[in-house]
This record gives sequence, structure tokens and C-alpha cells, in this order.
Amino acid sequence: MNYDERLRNVTVLGAAGKMGSGILLLTAVEMADLSLKPENKGKPYCLNAMDLSQEGLAGLLRYLKTQVTKIAEKKIVWLRKMYADRADLIENEEILNQYVFDVLSIVRPVTKIEAAYESNLIFEAVSENKDLKVKLLSQIDQNNSNSPWYFTNTSSVPINIIDNEANLGGRVLGFHFYNPPAVQRLVELIVTDGTNKEMEEFAKVYAKNLKKVVVPSNDYAGFIGNGHFMRDALYAIQEVERLNKEMPFTEAVYCINKIAQDYLVRPMGIFQLIDYVGIDVVQFIMNVMNPFLDKEDLHSDLLDQLMDIGVKGGQNSDGSQKDGFLKYEKGRPVAIFDLETKSYVETSAFADKCDQALGKHPNPKVNWKSTIRRKDKDQVFAEFFATMHSMPDMGAKLAMNYGKRSNEIGHQLVNTGVANNSIDVNTVMLTGFFHAYGPINDYFVLN
Repeated sequence: MNYDERLRNVTVLGAAGKMGSGILLLTAVEMADLSLKPENKGKPYCLNAMDLSQEGLAGLLRYLKTQVTKIAEKKIVWLRKMYADRADLIENEEILNQYVFDVLSIVRPVTKIEAAYESNLIFEAVSENKDLKVKLLSQIDQNNSNSPWYFTNTSSVPINIIDNEANLGGRVLGFHFYNPPAVQRLVELIVTDGTNKEMEEFAKVYAKNLKKVVVPSNDYAGFIGNGHFMRDALYAIQEVERLNKEMPFTEAVYCINKIAQDYLVRPMGIFQLIDYVGIDVVQFIMNVMNPFLDKEDLHSDLLDQLMDIGVKGGQNSDGSQKDGFLKYEKGRPVAIFDLETKSYVETSAFADKCDQALGKHPNPKVNWKSTIRRKDKDQVFAEFFATMHSMPDMGAKLAMNYGKRSNEIGHQLVNTGVANNSIDVNTVMLTGFFHAYGPINDYFVLN
């Protein structure tokens, strides 16, 4: 079965979810583009959008129509060539409308898993729950005579466990899209010693066609991305708990969040990132990873407390941010949750006090937005962190220690075999997390 044939009948599990909808969009466009090739004209292509939520599937179709229209507008020249034999398609608008129709006609919204029993390729994007993943893939495999390939979007569960427990015989690999899949360029590719080699090559071609950056990760719980993020987040939480002995909890969160964003030059503060992913998701991923770790406890009592209270973060169905560590208005953090009062305290009430305690910033001109695309950013950062290293201010010291810990985590991922090399670790953090520099660097290794 060649590449085109493999993509004739595909199913996305969890298609109406945050990750599944993006995977479905990318796959629908790839399948439609294949169907427009002269050698494939008239051949059927079917993409099952499987989800339990009827409401979610209705929203999915609206999302697809909007996004496919935008995609079509960017490749109108190519579409004119593909539809050159259609005398009825003259104006650009006619061609765009036809392409949107062709893409959407491939998609079959379904709520029954039985639709996957005839598919050649299954994308799994359900919740980060090993038992659920195993149950669904095992059920499909027992009822599908095509020996389908399975691409799981798991960001933490070892692939060999899914393979063994679902009895898939090497026909599953980790294909971890970053959120949102339609925008993020990074994909972590995870295979095992028993992974079907033909499937692995197909995955690389598919990723290339989607213009994704593929980074291989070895089959360790959490892989590279969460392997770094979870430990990085835990360090920030532990720093807040330490500072909380000297200052109120809200101020401690403010300080560490500010350090991560402004002093370490990241696109957002660490607690904003935890809120974005979801406190519940971060807690769950730590719990998935923890049993596989030797001499390391990846657990936070603070996250447990917040979950017990019902503070979960995450995102609403329209993409807006839910309140977590921070409270948001129009996407911007305006308050921080106080553990004692179980309520949010406006940051304006203590921001000036915290800023004074942190002290002088090394160089306010060095920020994420202004440096992310600079060609000389290596030199800029070397000078920036060298200056910070010599400063006595609390903020500078907190930032240098945080940077050192991030560096240690990066090296740990290489030394324990999760990542093949430092380049892969840095690529994941640069591409998947939009960091301005990789964690493995010389900026924090100063005498």
C-alpha cells in the first residue's frame, strides 16, 4: 500500500477536541490535495471525524470551513492548475469555493467507533489516558482486517506500553503534534525497537508534506517536550513555595512568573504556560511520568491543592483562557489566586512592591518580542546573561538559578537517553515552546 492508498480511508479519534480538530484539518487538506492529482481523480477518499460530542462535531465543521478557506487563499495559483480542466471554474472565488467543498466532502462526522473498522490509518487524539487509548486502539484492531497503522498524539505515555497492551505488533508510533497543530510546526516522532519501519517512513513523508519540523524522541515517558516542561514547571512551583516563607503566595507567584518571562526572555511566564496547558493536564502528565522515573519525584502538592479547590486553568471551547494560577481579562493576566482566601487578588495591589524587591532588570531592551528573530541573538544573550550574573539583585539571582536548572534538565534528557543530542532538545524548546534560545547553552555556565 503506497502513500496515497494509505490515506484513502483515515479516522481521527477525538476529532472535535483541541488537538483532534487541528489534526483533522491538516489531514483533510492533505487528502484533498492527493485526490486532485490526475492519477487519483475519481478515487474515493474518506476521513472519519470520530467524536462522542454531536455539538463538538457541529462546531468542528464550522471550524474546518473557516480554516480551509484561509488555506485555499494562500495556494490559489496551485489550485488553478489542479482545476484547469474545469471550464466552469473561472473566477478565484469559484475555485476557492470548490476546493472548500472538496475538502469538506471528504470528512465524515461520526460518533460510533465502528467507522474506524475500515480505515488504513488511525490518528488517536483522545485524552492523555493510557487505559482509554489502549481500549480504543485494541477494539479497533480486533475488528479491522486491514492491519491499520496507529499514530497516537500522546505527549507522555510510552509507546511500547500502548503497543504491548493493545497487542498492535509494532503498528503504532508516537506522532506528537504541538498545540495548536494547524499552527505549530513541531512534531515529536517516537518509535520503539519494534516499530514497523514502513510506517515510520510514511510518518516522515506525511510530516514533510505538512511542512512540519520533525524531532525524534526516544520512548521515555514525557519524551523531550514534557520531559523538560514538567521539570521546569515543578522547579518554578518549588521556588514559589520557598519564597512563600518570606512573602505572600500571590507575590511569590508574581515574582517567579515575571522572572520566567522577563528575565529568561520567554514568550510568557511559567504560570501562564501552566494555565494555558491546564493545571489538570500538567498534574495528570506528571502522574503519568512519575512511575517511570528513577530517584526523582515529579509531583506537586500545590497542584493537588488547586485541583481540590477546582482551580484548573485550560481553555474554553472558543479558545479563551480559563482562570488558573492567574485570572485573565481579554487574555491578559490581571490577578493571582490566593490560597488562603481562595480568591483572586489584583496584581496592581502588589506589583510595584514585587518589582522593587526583584530589583533592576539587566536590560529592558532585551525582551522576547524584540530578540526572537535577531540574527545576532546569541551574542545579545551572552552579554545579557553575563551582565545578569554579575548583578546582586534578587531578580537576577532567581533568574540565573532558574536558567541553570533549565540547562541541567536539558542535559539530563540527553544523558538519560530521552533525546539523542542537545540539538534535538533545543529544537523542541525553540520550535514547540517558542523559546528564544535553547536550554542547553553556555549562558548559565559562568564562573
